[in-house]
Amino acid sequence: MDSFFEIFNLAVWGLLFLVLIFKFFRSIRLVPTQSAYIVERLGKYSRTLNPGFHALVPFVDKVTYILDLKEETVDVPPQECFTRDEVQVEVDGVIYISVIDPVKASYGVTDYSFAAMQLAQTTTRSVIGTLELDRTFEERELISAKVVEVLEKAGQTWGIRVHRYEIKNLSPPPTVKEAMEKQVTAERNRRAIVAQSEGDKQSRINTSEGRSFELVNRSEGEMQRTINEAQGRAEEIRAIAQATAQSIEKIAASISLPGGESSVRLQLSEKYLKRLRALADSDTQIVLPADLTNFEGLLDSLKLSRPGTEQE
Repeated sequence: MDSFFEIFNLAVWGLLFLVLIFKFFRSIRLVPTQSAYIVERLGKYSRTLNPGFHALVPFVDKVTYILDLKEETVDVPPQECFTRDEVQVEVDGVIYISVIDPVKASYGVTDYSFAAMQLAQTTTRSVIGTLELDRTFEERELISAKVVEVLEKAGQTWGIRVHRYEIKNLSPPPTVKEAMEKQVTAERNRRAIVAQSEGDKQSRINTSEGRSFELVNRSEGEMQRTINEAQGRAEEIRAIAQATAQSIEKIAASISLPGGESSVRLQLSEKYLKRLRALADSDTQIVLPADLTNFEGLLDSLKLSRPGTEQE
């Protein structure tokens, strides 16, 4: 019997020794970076352990909460919301938050992640209820900013900071989605028709302007050609007149020289005979105004006179 009590005492003391060893090792805490440990002493908040080595008092101090200070994401599950024009849409999102005050995050709210998710859902429903369906797709930034603003005010009590809120999906009912797709298709067709008509209009304008420029250029070319031809003819007439005047002056000068009159009479006789021969070779009937047998008298009838003398 005595041996039984001795074994029992040894077992109890061994168990107590193991508990002491366990508590001793549990009192040594190594806090990693971006973490915070909340320590309570006899059930009351004592201190916050920052990253590093810490030793606690066994059986007195206890680590109650272990908080991660890194930025974390909280998924907001899909929920049904009604827009201002009473269209039901399904919205889900994600919140990016981080703990800035471990004490408030531990004692200010039971579960700050769940609380932030619930507040984000209610705020999203409130904001979407003030917008029409078409604007809900355009005002995602407005919805996100409003949710962040509300969460920031609550986060001051909860010891958290809300960095941003993003809407992942915003889905209307299938019937509304089909109607919106038809509306978008109709709008695209209208824009295509307008663009095509504007292109045809511009094409016709360009064609008419091109034809107008062509006619103007052609008329200017014709006008310039006519001017050039007129100037050429005038130059030709002027040159012929000058040549004729010079020829007459030379003939008059030749007549005044000794033997000049006889030379002129000879040239006239030659030209006269060539002309008569040409008339004789043709079938045309002519009436000669003079006696061809008296050729010398015919030439005398021309009454050639020297320059500076009057004709008889």
